[in-house]
This record gives sequence, C-alpha cells and structure tokens, in this order.
Amino acid sequence: MVTRMVDVGRSMQEPTLLILTALADRPRHGYGLAQEILAISRGRVRLRTGTLYGSLERLQGEGLIEVFSEEVVQGRLRRTYTLTRTGRDTLAAEVRRITAHAREATRRLKQATNAPAGAPA
Repeated sequence: MVTRMVDVGRSMQEPTLLILTALADRPRHGYGLAQEILAISRGRVRLRTGTLYGSLERLQGEGLIEVFSEEVVQGRLRRTYTLTRTGRDTLAAEVRRITAHAREATRRLKQATNAPAGAPA
C-alpha cells in the first residue's frame, strides 16, 4: 500500500475533501458516503456514481482510505471504506489550510469594513 501524504501546498479537490470528511467519524459504504456528502454539503453536492467510485479507487491507491469490510448484499459486493492514518493526517492538514485562508479573508473583510469609502488599496 502507498502511504504518502497528498501535497498540502495545493488545495484539495472538493469531492476528495467531502469523501475524507464523510469518512472522518466512521467507516461508510458507497451509498452511505453519497448520502453523507449530500448532507455535509447541505444538498449542494451530489456525486455521481462514476465520480464517487473513481475517487474511492484513486484515494485507496494514494493510501488515504482503505477497505474496512466487504459483504455480499443482494448478490452484490458492498465495500465499506475507512480513513487510513495518512488520510486522517491529510484531511487535518487541509482543514488547517482552509481555516488559515478563512481567517485571513475574515480579517481583510473586517479591515475593509472599517476603511473609509473609496480608500486606495
């Protein structure tokens, strides 16, 4: 298994962020992930089946998630996924990056609110 951390110098794609976030509290299978992502995004993001399973395969290849369990349900294989240590660390690094950007944006917005109208930048 590959155990490398994704380059945290660049932003994580939204589907990746949502998948890792959905797996942060417990293992989930594909349909459960799709439903949790819909809830996390407040209905804004609905991952198509191909996008979701392609992302799961890629994230597994990158060592960010792994298969937690497999079972046959109604004649079909159901895989449940969980975060690896690397996946958890990568998600935490991305949360820190996003938080820092949000903090700076908030600071600048407050600063702009206090500036006189038409003041030069």
